[in-house]
Amino acid sequence: LHSTSRRQRQMCIRDSRYSLFLLVTLGLLSGCVQQPQLIDRGDYFAQVVPNNPGQDNRVKFLVMHYTAVDDKESLKTLTSGNVSSHYLIPTKPNYVDGKPVVFALVSEDKRAWHAGLSQWGNSAGLNDGSIGIEIVNYGYNEQGTLREWLPYTAEQLSTITVMMKDIIQRYGIEPQNVVGHSDIAPQRKVDPGPLFPWAELAKQGIGAWPDDETVTFYLAGRAASEPVDIANFQTLLAKYGYQTPTTGILDPETQKVVSAFQMHFRPSDIKGIPDAQSEAILMALIDKYRTKWIQPSTEPIKHSDN
Repeated sequence: LHSTSRRQRQMCIRDSRYSLFLLVTLGLLSGCVQQPQLIDRGDYFAQVVPNNPGQDNRVKFLVMHYTAVDDKESLKTLTSGNVSSHYLIPTKPNYVDGKPVVFALVSEDKRAWHAGLSQWGNSAGLNDGSIGIEIVNYGYNEQGTLREWLPYTAEQLSTITVMMKDIIQRYGIEPQNVVGHSDIAPQRKVDPGPLFPWAELAKQGIGAWPDDETVTFYLAGRAASEPVDIANFQTLLAKYGYQTPTTGILDPETQKVVSAFQMHFRPSDIKGIPDAQSEAILMALIDKYRTKWIQPSTEPIKHSDN
């Protein structure tokens, strides 16, 4: 009996110690959870209030460029203090452990000076809300009145793909907000040019691209080169995001905007002449990405001031 009683007392003591250990541990954990995070700002502290829903990412856009100069001059220009970008992709990147190395010129949480005077949809001055990627490429050679566009290297194309996919995923950038410099500044810029692989990138979930079936629907049996109403086309350009005149006239300013659109979405013909194929592509894009502005309809397009 004495032996049994002694064992019972020992078991009780062990149970009490274990219970005490659990209480202490839970108390410490509770203290860790409740302990506020303070940031020392020098002359004051800032207490962090976590999980505040009233916030989002600064970065809403990804803007692609080419530099129009060689590797050495590109790096010099982008680090001289007048213009900059977040990243620079050289002609032939070095590789470390099988991965391409790009130049990180400006921290992603800082504003780089790459977009200049620019607008996309209702957003103006896109430096404030974008990541800019410059690619070393001369752009084009003048051949009389024509331009010979210069291709990107295979190494650049593979690097572009992994970089864009990473940035888009990290910031949740919407497809229609992955743009070229010419999209957001069509009166001044033509980069990244018609040889930039927008269609191939879209197949990997990068950027916007129209669905073929929807393009066919809006083409409605018309010949691809059939002329279209200029005023309607200008309205559609504005609905998708382009800053464009709304004069109803194919003036030089409008032609530059149309050409910028075609370089992105119909690079086989970039003369800047609105036609049925361009209109069908544009309507398919609005249908897919801008449904808050326009709904699919078989009725004639109505003018809108929005």
